[in-house]
Amino acid sequence: MTVAVSATDYTIGPAHASVIVVEYGDFECPNCKQAAPAVKLLLNHFAGRIRFAYRHFPLQEVHPQALQAAEAAESSGSQDKFWPMHDLLFDNQPHLKLHQLQSYAEGLELDMARYAAAMGEHIYLQRIQENIQSGRESGVRSTPTFFVNGRIQDVSFGLQRLFDAVELALRRAATGEVP
Repeated sequence: MTVAVSATDYTIGPAHASVIVVEYGDFECPNCKQAAPAVKLLLNHFAGRIRFAYRHFPLQEVHPQALQAAEAAESSGSQDKFWPMHDLLFDNQPHLKLHQLQSYAEGLELDMARYAAAMGEHIYLQRIQENIQSGRESGVRSTPTFFVNGRIQDVSFGLQRLFDAVELALRRAATGEVP
């Protein structure tokens, strides 16, 4: 089971949704980049019926730019631009150095003084570390890791399993069946 979604999570979808999907991801992870379009398809396919949350799980040992990319996303989120930055980071995955992150922030028309202060002072580092800790406590070992209604969903054989798990969870919610 994973930590319940809270007001501090960045989410898409209705707060009252009966199915909640949580992704623990890393902006420098090639598998996360591959999963991003599938997540958009998932959100479109189940529009209005599911809630999706993204949590940071930067694998710094193998992805040296992942932590600062997560900080850039959080800094952008403080200016209501988390999801646009999220998409930019995956779209530009090979280019996650600090000056490139700043360029993305400028493109999103962020308050650059505020952005620079947040990045320079690592204001959101604790929040990212809390995501990492909740991931570890939930059994996350690699990225991306998905949870459907708190239960880990194996997608090692493809993201169709995620779609199937969401479909099943929606059916169960509609009938009142407990998983």
